[in-house]
Amino acid sequence: MKTTVPQWLAHGLVTLFVVAAALTAYDRLVLRPALVIGVVDVAEVYRAKEAEFTQILTKASSEEDRQKALVMARAFAQRLPLALDELPRECNCLVILRTAVAGPTPNTVDLTAQLRRKVAAP
Repeated sequence: MKTTVPQWLAHGLVTLFVVAAALTAYDRLVLRPALVIGVVDVAEVYRAKEAEFTQILTKASSEEDRQKALVMARAFAQRLPLALDELPRECNCLVILRTAVAGPTPNTVDLTAQLRRKVAAP
């Protein structure tokens, strides 16, 4: 049985369609998500909490108020590393410090606000 030219063209078009669909799926499902980089400004979050604790300590009139501020500081110190560990899993991306990035790109996502919410007092 001989294959005719129209049959070859039909097979070629189907092959091209399947390859194009596979490459598009790979690009959308594998490659692009891998290119996303999450940046976080840990220093900004730390400075904001430090200012909050300092304000509480300076306004504290009793030893009990000071102890509450210290408990808040300890809780923050425990939540920060946990929150930093959770960020890559949640965004399904690489998370790096903002200072390690020379400039923003279309694939850069700022996760500082998300980190701030995670370490906020419950």
